[in-house]
Amino acid sequence: MAHYLVTGGAGFLGTLLVSKLLEDGHAVTSIDLLPVALTHSRLHAVVGDIRDRAALDAIYSRSRPDAVFHCAALLAHGSITQAELMSHNAHGTRVLAEATADAGVAKLVYLSSNCLWGHGFDDPVSEAEAPAPCEPYGASKLEGERILAGFGNRFETVAIRCPTIIDEGRLGLLAILFEFIADGNRVVLVGKGQNRYQFIYAADLIDAMLKAAQCQGSHTFGIGSDDVPTMAGCFQQVIDGAGSKSRLLPLPKAPMIWTMKLAHVLRISPLGPYHYRMIASSFVFDTSAIKRVLDWKPTLTNGEMMLKAYRYYHHNRQEIAARKDVSAHRQATRMGVIRVLKALS
Repeated sequence: MAHYLVTGGAGFLGTLLVSKLLEDGHAVTSIDLLPVALTHSRLHAVVGDIRDRAALDAIYSRSRPDAVFHCAALLAHGSITQAELMSHNAHGTRVLAEATADAGVAKLVYLSSNCLWGHGFDDPVSEAEAPAPCEPYGASKLEGERILAGFGNRFETVAIRCPTIIDEGRLGLLAILFEFIADGNRVVLVGKGQNRYQFIYAADLIDAMLKAAQCQGSHTFGIGSDDVPTMAGCFQQVIDGAGSKSRLLPLPKAPMIWTMKLAHVLRISPLGPYHYRMIASSFVFDTSAIKRVLDWKPTLTNGEMMLKAYRYYHHNRQEIAARKDVSAHRQATRMGVIRVLKALS
């Protein structure tokens, strides 16, 4: 039995990771701003802030973990400011790194992001591609990578740059798409939807994280699914699997992007710069390095994991609408002006 610390243990991915570690027989400590939804004799759940050095020292003095899984991150939703994102995601990572180093922990696995880039790519993106974020969340995650790299002489870090994580229970902005499909509305495509945008199945990501905690040395990896279809193809697979009356509705790319940017500036839409890229351009990681070093491979394609997430939404829609005080990815994002689009479709 090993002991692990999971930051962000009450979040969507954190909850799944904690469950997997407990299932495998390990002891787990979780720290999150929200209470975890799990109870177990081998789980020590702390409601706290990773920026609170005293809280981290108390955790480490209780039991030094074999490794840390750093999943905690503030998301760029609603009225969250750039200063708040940097405080939680960058400064919080620094406080955690200092406490981890002082406690003598040897390994930290950092959940990074494909938001480190603000534009799409025609070819798969390798670890050698220089990051260039276009919005505050991506900048805060990149700063987290840089901070952890600075502690390379005190503990090893494996940074896993992941795209959107999909599994049963993943909601957030996906709930908007799922509502359109469930209600038979037309699903809008920016342009013809021929761009390819990679996702990652949560169970596959967790498998990689567990292997990363055991590997030798510090590494940075891109991760994602194989055989990435077009966005149109992915959405159509969900529509077909759901037995929905929805149809795809291609709209001109340039006017759509301009409208989304204006709605973002006016704060009437949940979509930001990262989402413009996701639905309008291509982004696929070259996953050859993580497959080679960690002996890892994905199990589900984009369409398979999206359909799995949709079915969860469809079967739990009423309960989801009533949720409060849960992480952003475990509740449905408010549509804002998109509600008008839905009414017209």
